[in-house]
Amino acid sequence: MVIIGLIVILILVLSLPFLFRKVEENLELFLFIMGIGAAIISSKMNLELVHEALVEPIMIAGAVLVAGTLFFLLREPFGRFMGKVCIKFPLALVVFLVVLILGLASSIITAIVASIILVEIIFQLPLERKDKIVICILSCYSIGLGAALTPIGEPLATITISKLDQDFLFLIRLLGKYIIPAVAVFSIMAAIYVARVARHNEGAAEIAASSEEGEGYAALLEDEEEVPADTWTGVVLRAVKVYLFVMALVFLGEGFEPLIEKYILGLSPQLLYWVNMVSAVLDNATLCAAELSPAMMVNPLIVEAILMGLLISGGMLIPGNIPNIISASKLRIGSKEWATYGVPIGLVFMAIFYILMFIIKA
Repeated sequence: MVIIGLIVILILVLSLPFLFRKVEENLELFLFIMGIGAAIISSKMNLELVHEALVEPIMIAGAVLVAGTLFFLLREPFGRFMGKVCIKFPLALVVFLVVLILGLASSIITAIVASIILVEIIFQLPLERKDKIVICILSCYSIGLGAALTPIGEPLATITISKLDQDFLFLIRLLGKYIIPAVAVFSIMAAIYVARVARHNEGAAEIAASSEEGEGYAALLEDEEEVPADTWTGVVLRAVKVYLFVMALVFLGEGFEPLIEKYILGLSPQLLYWVNMVSAVLDNATLCAAELSPAMMVNPLIVEAILMGLLISGGMLIPGNIPNIISASKLRIGSKEWATYGVPIGLVFMAIFYILMFIIKA
């Protein structure tokens, strides 16, 4: 009955946000309720788990609150600065560098900081909202992958180094050959996409170019920006939502442990690679902790399969990783909007890396 209950919850998590608008608009609360349900069904609910769920989100939500406050206070000079940058350089080049630099730097500055910087930059770009969503998703893939190059970039990387008892540069040696080219590809894809839509913004660029010190650019953004401008309430509410989101992932990750142990552990690397797509809705750090063991170092391909499956699929849906959660909250991206682009992109890259790891290497 426990397994059946968890399967039902997993189906609800994967379907209801796409079927009902109210659920999509209150995704954090919905996942929180589902997480508590999963923890109760699997008999994992206890004071220790509640304590972990209360403490775990503090650093992430705190970073979002502090950064949001700083960017809110500095929004006018930052807007003028971005205006000058986008006037002086081709927008495609700006986007390429943003996606590339933040993707690689996330392994040092952490995925949290990189994603906070990302959304503030995207917010200022002279693009329509639908175009910002595409750039945001490509960027989050880049950050989610890049952050895994060192143990300080994200929890999954930290857990990997700890579980396998490896050194600081282990993940760069193991996954760098996959991740660094992938970050470059996402950057190129974002640049090409922006170049294709740039012609629709020629009028905006002319107005911006004729302005002084980028002020006309900032005014133009204010007139045409589809993403609502921040308010103090919005800054605080976003941090609260991120806190609730991370709490939900803690409960979900712990609650689904019996399901993971019964059906995921022990699978072949080829199957495990695809099954790990469940990290699109579950905390990939939890899955990583459950699946990895030092004995796997006899065949590093197994470790590669586990980690790459988790990292790529984490970009498919909003709950998949922290950059997605922070970005979707700031830019108010819905589950359907994210999945429209995130799932196809993820499936294509899953197929590409499957070929690289299991067919070409073989």
